[in-house]
Amino acid sequence: MLLSFWNQMKKQLKKKLRWKRRWLNLAAVLLIAGAAATWIWLARDRNTGPNAWNLQEQTVFGRNMTKPAQPEKDVISMINGIDGNREVFSKKSYVCGEELQLIGSMSSGDILAYYKEHPTLKVSLEDGGKVFFTEKVDDLSPRCKENAYFGLDAGGNLSLFEGIPGASGTNVIRTFFQLNIEHLESSLPRETVKQLYRGIRVTDLADYNSVLSTLSDYAVEETEKVMQTTQQP
Repeated sequence: MLLSFWNQMKKQLKKKLRWKRRWLNLAAVLLIAGAAATWIWLARDRNTGPNAWNLQEQTVFGRNMTKPAQPEKDVISMINGIDGNREVFSKKSYVCGEELQLIGSMSSGDILAYYKEHPTLKVSLEDGGKVFFTEKVDDLSPRCKENAYFGLDAGGNLSLFEGIPGASGTNVIRTFFQLNIEHLESSLPRETVKQLYRGIRVTDLADYNSVLSTLSDYAVEETEKVMQTTQQP
């Protein structure tokens, strides 16, 4: 009787366990389905909700929201007297160096249309009749990154050279300010001064700004101001 009773109890327990497993499986399926439905709803809301509209609005109308480089009326006034077609160039003006590319031959109407499509570019008309659309780039040009050196010109001015200063065919790209050589040589380590005479190679904007910032303290005007301040009673 005990064996029969025990077998019967096992059957009932197995039956209950099977029902529990079924309910647990069903609950798990419902939970997964609910999570999937929530994820789909959130994804659709991101693509169609107010935030999505703001993103689409910025994408579609972003060009109109961009502040133009110059008023349209100034561009119209500039090109108003142009007869026939002119050579038009795209120019990237870097902190050091520039790049020039021919866009093509355009009439005044074509130039105005191109300006409306690229309002962040500044339009200029050169004396020779060429038109330039200029973009300012806060970086060194690829050419400067390859071959730019800070050094001293014949007048003791800090200048940026294309190539090693003093070498044959070296071109001065830009001149900054005159240096107080006496003050510089007495203040900086000898090796640093020698490096300046030999040429300080710059490969990126960080190097460029670092050299300018350091040597600006030895500009003639700055050193004169310091000397005047220290001499005051």
